[in-house]
Amino acid sequence: MKKRVLGMLGVGTALALPSTEAAAQTSQRPNVIFILADDVGYGDLSCYGEKTVKTPNVEALASRGIRFTDAHAVAATSTPSRYSILTGEYAWRRPDTGVAPGDAGMIIKPEQATLADIFKNAGYKTAAVGKWHLGLGNETGKQDWNNLITPGLADIGFDYSYIMAATGDRVPCVFVENQRVVNLDPNDPIQVSYSAPFAGEPTGKTHPELLTVQRPSHGHDQAVVNGISRIGYMKGGRSALWNDQYIADSITAKAVKFIEENSNHPFFLYFATNDIHVPRVPHPRFVGKSGMGPRGDAILEFDWSVGELMKTLDKLGLTENTIVVLTSDNGPVVDDGYQDQAVELLGKHRPWGPFRGGKYSNFEAGTRIPFLISWPDKVKKGVSNALISQVDLFASFANLLDAKVDGNAAPDSKNLLPVLLGKNENGREYVIEQAGALSITTGEWKYIEPSNRNTYDKYTNTELGNSKEPQLYKIKKDRAEKTNLAAQHPDKVETLGKLLNAEKVKR
Repeated sequence: MKKRVLGMLGVGTALALPSTEAAAQTSQRPNVIFILADDVGYGDLSCYGEKTVKTPNVEALASRGIRFTDAHAVAATSTPSRYSILTGEYAWRRPDTGVAPGDAGMIIKPEQATLADIFKNAGYKTAAVGKWHLGLGNETGKQDWNNLITPGLADIGFDYSYIMAATGDRVPCVFVENQRVVNLDPNDPIQVSYSAPFAGEPTGKTHPELLTVQRPSHGHDQAVVNGISRIGYMKGGRSALWNDQYIADSITAKAVKFIEENSNHPFFLYFATNDIHVPRVPHPRFVGKSGMGPRGDAILEFDWSVGELMKTLDKLGLTENTIVVLTSDNGPVVDDGYQDQAVELLGKHRPWGPFRGGKYSNFEAGTRIPFLISWPDKVKKGVSNALISQVDLFASFANLLDAKVDGNAAPDSKNLLPVLLGKNENGREYVIEQAGALSITTGEWKYIEPSNRNTYDKYTNTELGNSKEPQLYKIKKDRAEKTNLAAQHPDKVETLGKLLNAEKVKR
């Protein structure tokens, strides 16, 4: 099927470049790097006021750009959040965008337009490096991990890819480069199952003595890889298995290499880290440095990766003409399935900042995330209180590049380029968030629709924000969502409910 990106209208207008030769315009187009952290909360970074852990490289990035205080992921979990960033579509519009198993088929279809398509059609070199968690291949459970895995990232706009097949706690625990498993021995083929264990293969449940690095606190007791049990079953591929403590080093090195190889050509890099997501196994360089155990050490490791990318830009003289967006896929979680002392060593640290909930939750900490943009001399430095959503990155960058996009593509993305550049704070009228139920916020008020789902997750110790009754909070003042005002303001409940229901029927 035909891609929904129809072409370019000419980049000169959007970038305010001289309308001379196309080659001159191309050379002045900004490079773009998206740094997508995993499970990093609003309160995890020192540039947002956190005192218990220092992230100096992220602070430096914030100091030369704009820091948003009311930015939102579309969803409180990984897969739907990432889907919405790359497609400009609310993930809840599709039933197959929940948290993906490690053997999921590719959720973004080749016929869909993506952010990578926008950049590629504009003449950019494009790359995805790091965590993927959006599926590979045509059909769940039917991939051939031992040959070219297709469809893959090349079919949705990425010239180069070096990705984790899914995520850190799910098999297969291998890197996939340009749709082939890295370092695979053909005499030891990979087999993956999410339904039944392989005969003779130990699991965390049957062989706990093999769990020499981390043990599960809940779930995560299936295939054992590198002394850690995971979700799902895997056999073979021994030479291709990643080493958890070197994941950050590996993906950072690949990202740096991509930047270096394309320093004379505009590029788009989607760099998705894994550090803070479980299992947290930071490199020995960072172990013990935070005083908060593996989760805190992993935050330091993430900051290091940011620093390596920024040093590379500085070294190559690319800093001034590179847009760097740093954000997180969803809010934080402390115990997410492994006994890593994240709860015991948390101390005064508050990953969720002043908000309630966290990953998986309808409450604000589930989707209120850090969001920074740096583009020296182009982005106004400072802090913005504008209401924005990650779903708007698609339309905003399409506008930056003067991309003509078919009306069926990115249906939920709005052009907020002036806001992202700090020219004004005229953000969204409202943002819709997903965590089982849906909620809608205007920046002043927040409405959570009624839901029969569980109110509390005992495993992760998270308030899920579900209630059989409508919930209404004056979020601008009541950031911890302590006082439900639905009974006092039925008119506001009705207004926001109608807005939410109207969005549900849109396509």
